[in-house]
Amino acid sequence: MTARVFIDGAAGTTGLEIRERLAGRSDIELITIAEEQRKDASARAEALNAANAVILCLPDDAAREAVALIVNPGVKVIDASTAHRTAPDWAFGFAELEPGQRELIGRANRISNPGCYPTGFLALVRPLVRAGILPADTPMSVNAVSGYSGGGKSMIAAFEDPGASDTTDTAFRAYALGLGHKHVPEMQKRAGLVHAPIFFPSVARTYRGMLVEVPLHLHLLPGRPTGETIRDALSAAYAGSRIVQVAHNNPAMLTIEASATTDRLDLYVYANEKTGQARLIATLDNLGKGAGGAAVQNLNIALGFDETEGLRL
Repeated sequence: MTARVFIDGAAGTTGLEIRERLAGRSDIELITIAEEQRKDASARAEALNAANAVILCLPDDAAREAVALIVNPGVKVIDASTAHRTAPDWAFGFAELEPGQRELIGRANRISNPGCYPTGFLALVRPLVRAGILPADTPMSVNAVSGYSGGGKSMIAAFEDPGASDTTDTAFRAYALGLGHKHVPEMQKRAGLVHAPIFFPSVARTYRGMLVEVPLHLHLLPGRPTGETIRDALSAAYAGSRIVQVAHNNPAMLTIEASATTDRLDLYVYANEKTGQARLIATLDNLGKGAGGAAVQNLNIALGFDETEGLRL
């Protein structure tokens, strides 16, 4: 079987990553349109409706417009934007997150790729909420740092173009200080939390890679779970996964680049039993499992191909 795939927004950062992962595959035929037709609605509509599957690498409003152009009921859509991540009629494209989620993605015609930051947060928190280790009404916070490619072309230019802005001299920048980051509703809903987590996003002077951290006061949780209890729960949740791995031998130091250039999601549990505190950490590539790699994984599932085909593990 050869599937016809159209990437709407193929010239963007995520689109290019997806194209690299699909290059050379005999089971995928990429539909392309000329550069001058990228903003032509009729040309895009023709490509969108001629595909077996479409991957949207567009801003939110443009993604919604693209979906509205699709009239062919057989087209499967994978949206890498934020537009549909909490929509009830879209399958959430995190195959490992819930029992049966992979099967749901396989049946769905509308699939929303998770955000890069939520991917790390949800991977750490959702299994603990589901297992009852972490009560749903626990006040949560999440601290995360991403490579600057996560901000797309404008942020890449800001960090790499000497004439772009003062950011070119910046090593680390905290942002979204108004506590209204667009990933927070996705984190809260998909984790099953009563309260929205406090989110501390930042960007560092490295092109790709991501480190997401969730601190826990173990001694304030019911039953006072240990670090081993949490590690065991995460290991059980991701048993058999070729993409999500739980470390059992923690390195002494973790870097933002720990899982960069891969499509893996690596989870770590650091705990101090004396203080009753823990630091749960996820490392991933913001352009891999946080974007392009996740889109290709969802494409594979949606089309019935091997889930890891084309991924960098």
